[in-house]
Amino acid sequence: MTKEHNLKMHNSLSGEKEIFVPINKDKIGMYVCGPTVYSNVHLGNVRTFMSFDFIYRYLIHLGYKVRYVRNITDAGHLTEDGDPSDDRFIKQSRLERLEPMEIVQKYTIDFHKVLQQVNNLPPNVEPTATGHIVEQIQISQDLIEKGLAYEVNGSVYFDVKKFNEEGGNYGELSNRNIEELMSNTRDLDGQSEKRNPQDFALWKKALPEHIMRWNSPWGDGFPGWHLECTVMSTKYLGEQFDIHGGGMDLKFPHHECEIAQAKGAYGKSPVKYWLHANMLTLNGQKMSKSTGNTILPDELFSGNNDFFEKGFSPMVIRFFMMQAHYRSILDLSNDAVVASEKGFNRLMDAIKTLENLETSDTSTFDVNNWIIECYAALDDDFNSPILISYLFDAVRIINGVKAGTEKLTSEDLDKLKTSIHAFVFDVLGLKAEEENEGNLSKLDGTVQLLIKMRNQARAEKNWGMSDQIRDELAEIGIQLKDGKDGTDYSL
Repeated sequence: MTKEHNLKMHNSLSGEKEIFVPINKDKIGMYVCGPTVYSNVHLGNVRTFMSFDFIYRYLIHLGYKVRYVRNITDAGHLTEDGDPSDDRFIKQSRLERLEPMEIVQKYTIDFHKVLQQVNNLPPNVEPTATGHIVEQIQISQDLIEKGLAYEVNGSVYFDVKKFNEEGGNYGELSNRNIEELMSNTRDLDGQSEKRNPQDFALWKKALPEHIMRWNSPWGDGFPGWHLECTVMSTKYLGEQFDIHGGGMDLKFPHHECEIAQAKGAYGKSPVKYWLHANMLTLNGQKMSKSTGNTILPDELFSGNNDFFEKGFSPMVIRFFMMQAHYRSILDLSNDAVVASEKGFNRLMDAIKTLENLETSDTSTFDVNNWIIECYAALDDDFNSPILISYLFDAVRIINGVKAGTEKLTSEDLDKLKTSIHAFVFDVLGLKAEEENEGNLSKLDGTVQLLIKMRNQARAEKNWGMSDQIRDELAEIGIQLKDGKDGTDYSL
């Protein structure tokens, strides 16, 4: 199928739509920056991961063999090269009085649970930063040997000025001028030990109170945030791969640093196509914990919030997000989601209606041309809103055939069924609500059975079995809650 398509994608590196030509004919390597698991995943991140799930699904639909790698950042996340005590994992572990790796486990489970709720496919590889410390130390040593990095007081920094002097182009992805960047840099803790303000950390020295620390040739420390993605993407996809995705907010400095590190280490640009998803706003304003203008996925699904009139199913939220192009800002509001719910239900009702339509000897709808238009939308930088508009053209025809005002031959009806199922379920990743409700019903029955077994074990004072049931359910994101009225659970 791939030969029949002229897929174009917007490459942030060139700023233009480019025809997609994979490095290896039918195989694609795709890396997406994953979550930093120190808190519950927020809806803006969900939108980014959903956008790349949609892209991943379409590439698979076209017949490509895709190796999709998405990392877990579980160490060393300093957004600036400042005080190591600002590490988000350390702050959260103190706040919740848990070990840092307990924080990692807790919020990794939450992340997986939410993405499963919105029907995201899992990546093929999901490496962690802590699982690749050796490789991060090795690439830091290689960059030092090449003169592109230097060690100061137990920390290692990438030398941006030297990189540019030797033919690099730091700033090429975000179109920033290195001289302006250097003159506009804020004073941060740790800046005084750098040669240049824009040099960034490959490895940071751990302070005595720093909990997450590893031994290195430069003393105890932890990896820089930017380095982990270079290490993990190239380890699993090679020194050059096809697609690197992430949120627009990662373009600078994170992705800019990735390019510089990889070019410095391997002598070549690591990524052919850089794709960036845009942000999600709430009621016209940027989401922010400090202002209270924020909402978690579970709060949106349950209706337990002050922004929406009721809860909305994960599939309605997925449909809502698919109605905007991945590179456009999308505003989340009550009215917008209510409208999306109506549209989603209308689409699902039409798909049900397809199963019982009567056919005719002639068609009043050109199904072949409709299929071409749908693919043209997808091939134009994954234009999901245009695809959805064509899907509703088909909804109108389906309802017209049911009412007797439109006609479809048996052959055209079969083509329409096959194509609309592929576009709605395989590519957009939507599911019918009955399927969700049925799965939830089965899950509820299973958990209730396990609760009964646990109650029996407790009655028999088999505390080991009781604790095992509770703990193993917790590992998959199901929390048991013992109360005076018995045991309940939450997802």
